[in-house]
Amino acid sequence: MRLAFALSAVLLPALAQAWGNHTPLCYRAFERMPEVANAAPVKAEPLADFLRDQEGAIARELDAQEAWAREHLKGHAARPDALRFVPDAKRSDADRRVAFLRALRLSPQSRLALYLQPDARDVTPTRPAIDASLVTAVKPGAGATQRFAALQPGEAVAALAVVASACDEPDYGLDLNLFDDNPGHPENPSYGFGKQPFGNPAVAIGSQAPFHMGFFHQGFIFNTLAPSFARTFTELRVQQYGGLAVLAWQTGHAYWGWRFAGMALHHVEDLTQPYHASAAPGATLGRMMWVNLKAQLGMPADRQGLVVLQGNRHFVLEEFQTRWIIDAARQRRDGPLELALRDAARDGGYPAWSAGYVRDTVAAEAFHAGPATDAAVVVGAPAKFVTDPHFDFAANEDRFGPELAHDLQGQREGLHRAVAELLGHFGAHSRNALRGLLRKAARIPQ
Repeated sequence: MRLAFALSAVLLPALAQAWGNHTPLCYRAFERMPEVANAAPVKAEPLADFLRDQEGAIARELDAQEAWAREHLKGHAARPDALRFVPDAKRSDADRRVAFLRALRLSPQSRLALYLQPDARDVTPTRPAIDASLVTAVKPGAGATQRFAALQPGEAVAALAVVASACDEPDYGLDLNLFDDNPGHPENPSYGFGKQPFGNPAVAIGSQAPFHMGFFHQGFIFNTLAPSFARTFTELRVQQYGGLAVLAWQTGHAYWGWRFAGMALHHVEDLTQPYHASAAPGATLGRMMWVNLKAQLGMPADRQGLVVLQGNRHFVLEEFQTRWIIDAARQRRDGPLELALRDAARDGGYPAWSAGYVRDTVAAEAFHAGPATDAAVVVGAPAKFVTDPHFDFAANEDRFGPELAHDLQGQREGLHRAVAELLGHFGAHSRNALRGLLRKAARIPQ
């Protein structure tokens, strides 16, 4: 029973990002949601203004969140008391910001700048572009689709643009190097998360994986053999950002209400991706146990091949939906993916939003969709990219990315249907979560 599932130590770092760029998906998911479409424009506000104005309320909110997490979140890593956000009207805005990031246990490199990702359907830019380094601490890859525009303090901006932009923000380095064994771990005091539970702690982007994945439904045997997989912090982030969104709305800081809401939604949306809710959607427990045992006996090829295949299939799924959505947006064209994202008829088929919704509804649905999704990718994508365990797409993205994008332009109906189904889940859960936060803030009727 000491079989350690070394698979947990070699999950591809790229799996830390579920849907690539969330923002194009969120524009479609929310653009016809009345609570968003009819919301009044908000004034862009620097984070320092919100922190200064509501310092006492934020301190109480963060303490309440920590108390709730210690009582309700299984495996919660308690926040060290030294990191509490303690009001101090005399400190500088810069020191207050540092204290806020430490209390949330976010990377000190978090930007939290004023910015937007414009909708790709807006063909005429109305705001100046800004360099990605001002928005994200993660260097964009060759295939990155994010494009950033500057916001000025006090500038009026649509709630849709704020929430859709923020839905992608947690991938901008907020969760990097937060574990004790990460090379870039913050200095004293410790953030209290301990050692990284899975993924390679030496690879920076991989260190965010435990905040963006949730393996809640693997079953007793798997959890016994690989207990570290159960240590994930997605629910914590949803509670943190969601609570701050409610507070911001209630205290007249609407811009940060929509922005923190989008950040909370990111972690909900990540768990609609089967490759984030299952350790290996394309493999049975027996298969995972067998390849891991062989690796421990000195024959690691099959285990490495399994990891490569799961990573490649995730990349293909992400590439397919990202390129399709962005190309359709630029052409102002609606297809099955756009219709699925907007399909509000799905929303009422799920339980009401609650603290357990992420684990019990979102992650459970994605976990059970895993095998069918994996099979659809295998059948619908070029075989070279999804069936060869010796071809590591992550290591060759710059070289083969354009080829994959070209090969995915054909009509692949099965893959279309599978992705459309997943994006239907994405849209419905995003709207349900946002409605739940708005109701808590009493911005829509109970």
